[in-house]
Amino acid sequence: MTFSPLDSALTGNLLASEAMREVFSDRARLAAMLTMEAALARAQASLGLAPAGLADAIAAIVPSDLDLPRLGEHTAIAGVPTIPFVKAVQAQLPAELEAAFHRGATTQDVLDTALVLQIREALDLISADIDAILADLANLAYAHRATPCTGRTYGQHAAPVTFGFKVAIWHAGLADALGALPNLRARVLTASLGGPVGTLSGLKEQGPAVLKAFAAELGLNAPPIAWHVLRGRIAETGAWLALVLGALAKIATDVAHLSSTEVGEVAEPYVLGRGGSSAMPHKRNPVSATVILSAHAAAGGHVTTLLQAMAAAHERPAGLWHAEWHALPILFGLASGALKEARALAQGLQVNSGRMEMNLALTRGLLFADAAAARLGVQLGRERAHDLVEAAASAVRDGQAPDLQAALQADPATEGVSLAGVFDLAPAVAASATWVSQALPPHAPESSGRPRNR
Repeated sequence: MTFSPLDSALTGNLLASEAMREVFSDRARLAAMLTMEAALARAQASLGLAPAGLADAIAAIVPSDLDLPRLGEHTAIAGVPTIPFVKAVQAQLPAELEAAFHRGATTQDVLDTALVLQIREALDLISADIDAILADLANLAYAHRATPCTGRTYGQHAAPVTFGFKVAIWHAGLADALGALPNLRARVLTASLGGPVGTLSGLKEQGPAVLKAFAAELGLNAPPIAWHVLRGRIAETGAWLALVLGALAKIATDVAHLSSTEVGEVAEPYVLGRGGSSAMPHKRNPVSATVILSAHAAAGGHVTTLLQAMAAAHERPAGLWHAEWHALPILFGLASGALKEARALAQGLQVNSGRMEMNLALTRGLLFADAAAARLGVQLGRERAHDLVEAAASAVRDGQAPDLQAALQADPATEGVSLAGVFDLAPAVAASATWVSQALPPHAPESSGRPRNR
């Protein structure tokens, strides 16, 4: 039995990546805790506070040397995994080194620094996924920058755009999220070493020097003061993951709608047996979009947990720090699964340009109402032109005219006003293509080859 679908043998492969599950596995956590303790020993040895051989002795211990089930049993008694972990490591150290192990540190130093090491690896995975998705989205946008399709507002046909323009919007949203990552790294990749109440009093006047050397050993930043109860960097990490999921959810929302039977403008990459129904063999449900949207829907509650954990009392709270354990790893897992599906979409989305053309004609010229009002406004005035086009659009919807152009030409008020070019897609296509070129990186290819039409 499992309490999280991310770890389930049944649903885990669908909802999270194997690589991310490994980053936050028990084995990886123990490895990060051992890395933390070895770095502390090296830092203290460099200042004459620990035996020279302690760090190597710690580094020689691997997670498989520790009895994980037994650690779990004792964690249930201690309330935190650090206490049984420290005892288990001490038991494997030579007697002459045992007393110097873990000197000056506290439970939260071990777990928070280990978490930061896991976060660093997890952010590398996410960054690589986003880079790949952005590259494929750029190719897709360039390939279809001149493929006209319907622009929609409030769920209704609005005015023509191109599919490449729509994809460029997807690209921009995800690129914005990635752009915030360097600042996040600078804040969250920070070592934690404060001792029982954050002052490192056990190391006396050498506390700041040990912290600086410790952080350097791990390639992390050294904080100006203990962050045991300053949980903003953790909440910020969770919020950033939610923003990434939000950018992906925008893509998934569009794909789910555009792949519906009535629209049919795109389809997720075909994989035999994927997206079917136990009762309806003909179905091709948008599985990738579904996974992404489910991750986005679940993320908000976990971010709220991290924000609530910021109300930490004094030098160590009861419960709030522990609550983070329920939230941050899950957010990374949700993001990994959504990114995995987004990579499949960006690389293999099937575009039905023929259906896009059919849908453009669906409203019989109403997509050009804005262009018609602008042309008529030059001679009739803006307000009068708007009213005239609105009345003509009503005539089209009511079946009193075959299309908007015919309805306008039948109105005596338009006599002598040229509507030439108003119902031409070329201006909308050109405008959309311009924004595609401006929004995408200059190194993006002008075309990824044959557009993926069907």
